[in-house]
Amino acid sequence: MPQGKISREHRIARHQRVRKKVSGTAQRPRLAVFRSLKHIYAQAIDDEQGCTLATASSLEVEVRNQRASKNKTQLSREVGALVARRLKGQGVLQVVLDRGGFQYHGRVKALADAAREEGMKL
Repeated sequence: MPQGKISREHRIARHQRVRKKVSGTAQRPRLAVFRSLKHIYAQAIDDEQGCTLATASSLEVEVRNQRASKNKTQLSREVGALVARRLKGQGVLQVVLDRGGFQYHGRVKALADAAREEGMKL
């Protein structure tokens, strides 16, 4: 069995353990983070209503134009700030971080720190 498949299954198992405890509301949505090898995605989810309140990713025009001059961690900071600004525009100031089974380290941590710097309470 290829190593990538095993580690993906382990990440999914970790994510399921986290999701048992973490749930989002309209006042405090779940900030779900997914990172691939090239990109990072964040979305704020209200689990009670089953809807997404705000999204941001490194594929968006505001962030994508900076790809040549910044590394992936710096782009993650931009994505975190962007999703935080969008949530603040909707009046949301608190979120619950759902790291998606990834370690709270590197790009995931950079995204969370940037959201905090924009005024989000995690």
